[in-house]
Amino acid sequence: MKTVIDFNSDMGENFGAWVIGDGVDSEIVKYISSANIATGFHAGDPNIMEQTILSAKAHKVGVGAHPGFRDLVGFGRRLIKEEPKTLVNDVLYQLGALKELASLHDENLSHIKLHGALYLHSVLDEGFAYALIEGLQKKNATLPIIGFSSKNCYLQKAALEAKHPYIKELLVDRDYDDDGNFVLVRKARTYTPAEVKDKVELALKKGVIKSVSGKEIAIDFETMCIHSDTAGCLELIKAVKKTLDDNNITVRKAS
Repeated sequence: MKTVIDFNSDMGENFGAWVIGDGVDSEIVKYISSANIATGFHAGDPNIMEQTILSAKAHKVGVGAHPGFRDLVGFGRRLIKEEPKTLVNDVLYQLGALKELASLHDENLSHIKLHGALYLHSVLDEGFAYALIEGLQKKNATLPIIGFSSKNCYLQKAALEAKHPYIKELLVDRDYDDDGNFVLVRKARTYTPAEVKDKVELALKKGVIKSVSGKEIAIDFETMCIHSDTAGCLELIKAVKKTLDDNNITVRKAS
């Protein structure tokens, strides 16, 4: 069984006066090791980005960019059809914004993780996946990207071929289908702490998760995620952290 795991959460996903989810980022950051900070296209703004960077720094949590589709209205969960080059430019633009704000506070970015529909797009769209890895290789060949854990994921294939650091992820608060793909929804269903505890223990001890039909699917992962916009996320995060502690697993940011 694993002895070290990264635990990440999507953060800073408010916008101006609007709050997404339960609004508990200041508590979430106490339990995780990596923060994926929204970079303005699906959520977030410069002030919220800076506040989240400072919170992560105070708790010695990795600061990562969380770029999404240019879709504030749909919270980045709607597919936007664009050429791969256009989407890569959007990602690099958002990455640069967070990098500059982080450097203002002497913080380096620890990783990048795509958001929502763009995350799924990197799994399914070969052209975008390869173009994105090519772009990251040119700008920062050592910056790890967190992505979906599946042999059928194009982003994972592109990263492995280019020898770009890739961190395989288990989405604890998302359902998986029988083919091992996660089920993208506009609004996540309600999960219980017991559900996520059982899912994490099964993944840690047997290397499998259960699909929506009950089928066991093999999974390899180095990081796990609970989303901050999932209802009751703080209790879910506490349940995951306790499960990791009970199994003598150290929570530490991936590198």
